Amino acid sequence: MFARTERLLLRPGWGEDAAALAQAIADEAVVRNLSSVPWPYATADAEAFLAGPRDPALPAFLIFQRTPGAPRLVGACGLGRRPSGAVELGYWIARAHWGQGLATEAATALVEIARALRLATLEASHFIDNPASGRVLDKLGFVATGLSAPRYSCARGGEAMTRLFQLSLAEGEQALAA
Repeated sequence: MFARTERLLLRPGWGEDAAALAQAIADEAVVRNLSSVPWPYATADAEAFLAGPRDPALPAFLIFQRTPGAPRLVGACGLGRRPSGAVELGYWIARAHWGQGLATEAATALVEIARALRLATLEASHFIDNPASGRVLDKLGFVATGLSAPRYSCARGGEAMTRLFQLSLAEGEQALAA
């Protein structure tokens, strides 16, 4: 599965993307905001991630910024299954590309894919010390549940508090149909 937006190409990651992925994510300011990514991050970590198993029903994409030349890897996004069975939306953008709306643009495409997959709801969270991610979720229509919970972060080497969000896709469909 692929997706294209005005400025981005979202596609699965391939083994040959490992060097570009390692370069894009190798920034502690980025990695500390992710739960399952180690710090420091090396090409071997990217190779292992790209070779790892994926849920065939839920997309996971690398985010490429479209350019006049070759597309440039600027982040990743995807849907993943939580231990509870809920589907969670996640994303990251390389620091050099923060503040350009790329996370919102990529995640908007991912929400539309979730609707096409007929998912009823999506969950998301962000570490409390990363309010920019919360603003992305607000723009996407996610609603804060009012709950916070600790979540383990590999890069931090321990748990940190997160804010929990939810998006009802069925309500979104009704609003579009009305």
